[in-house]
Amino acid sequence: MVTLIDYPAPMELFSKAGELRMPFSDVVKYCILGISIILLLLALGILAWQIYRFCTEKYTTYTQQDAGHNDLLYSDEGPTTTGNYTGAPSTKLEDVSTEAHRLSRYLSQPSFPSLASTEAAGDKEEQATIQKMQSRLVVTVLQVEGLLEQSESRTLQPFVKILLMWAGSEAVEVEGFKDEEGEGLSPVLWTVLQEWRTRIVKGSCNPLFGDQFSCVLQEEKLHHINLRMEVRDFDKFSRNTVLGDVRVPLGQLNISYPLELQEDLKIPQKDLVGEVLLSLKFLPTSQRLEVGLLKVKTVLSEISPNAALYARISVQCNQFKLKYQKSSTVARCLVTVFNEVLLFSLPEVHLERCKILVSIYETRPTSKSAKQLIGQLSVGKEKSSEDEHWTLMMRSVRQPVAKWHGLLI
Repeated sequence: MVTLIDYPAPMELFSKAGELRMPFSDVVKYCILGISIILLLLALGILAWQIYRFCTEKYTTYTQQDAGHNDLLYSDEGPTTTGNYTGAPSTKLEDVSTEAHRLSRYLSQPSFPSLASTEAAGDKEEQATIQKMQSRLVVTVLQVEGLLEQSESRTLQPFVKILLMWAGSEAVEVEGFKDEEGEGLSPVLWTVLQEWRTRIVKGSCNPLFGDQFSCVLQEEKLHHINLRMEVRDFDKFSRNTVLGDVRVPLGQLNISYPLELQEDLKIPQKDLVGEVLLSLKFLPTSQRLEVGLLKVKTVLSEISPNAALYARISVQCNQFKLKYQKSSTVARCLVTVFNEVLLFSLPEVHLERCKILVSIYETRPTSKSAKQLIGQLSVGKEKSSEDEHWTLMMRSVRQPVAKWHGLLI
């Protein structure tokens, strides 16, 4: 058994605790108190200044980011419907040098002062890239007037296909190809920079579009660029019919400001976009036709390591269409070498008509569309006429005959 006993503390301890005093005078005490108050006020001032800087910098950053995002939203390429307009197709060129300068200043601000020397090279590269974006071409297709119905069984479904074409080289002569007026093709080799399509307007001979397209161009190359607009009739069961086209040479126009153009539709003509070295060989005993795809020569507006070409070859004999064949895919360059032979079995011995159609396509994994038509060529014979290459092949039976052909679009 444990017994706890409380003893009261001695009164002398309480009396001594109450008599404790600081060994300083009143003057020293007041000085220490004043210094403490000054340090407290200084700390509160520094805290308030840091809060103010944090709030103002955060607001400025968000404002610049929002402005940058808005600019990017308005710089996207693609068709946009701006409404119903009455007028003719128009083109305009907007200067974006001010925007590029503003973006370059924004991108050149260093985020970390300690890394300013490291980021200097990257900022210079970004500024050089932005300065290349000198101008933007904006094309708005407004209206097409006076189209004629092709047949009474179906209504028109017109749309406009726009090709931005660049003259890559000159002095290219191709024998055997003439335009609609019977004259030889212009000795210029073209390449397609951009291709756009408007929406389809059903059942109208005076369709209203209002579709807008844009792309970045360099002003020094404008005199080599043509704008080709084709009015087509859409048909989901067969190939679209070209009703007419309009060609606008940008180098002959002052499009630094909005410019409205109205042109009459003309007879559609094709442009030369390359050359194809093709070989033909006819085997009468087995009734077979050998089509050799040797080389394809085109113009490159830019070098892309992912671009590749392949050919689609179809043969039609006496209104009987054979199954088409495709070549292998080869990396694209100025002269793409295939050296492939495709074999076709002809259905009949007597050939009144025979047409060989060669279509060259480009594929890019990074592109939105899986393939893009570069150009086409055809060779063969009709009832009353035949191509020179076909004639040479029939004269040299069982021997391959090679010849260059123009690639048209």
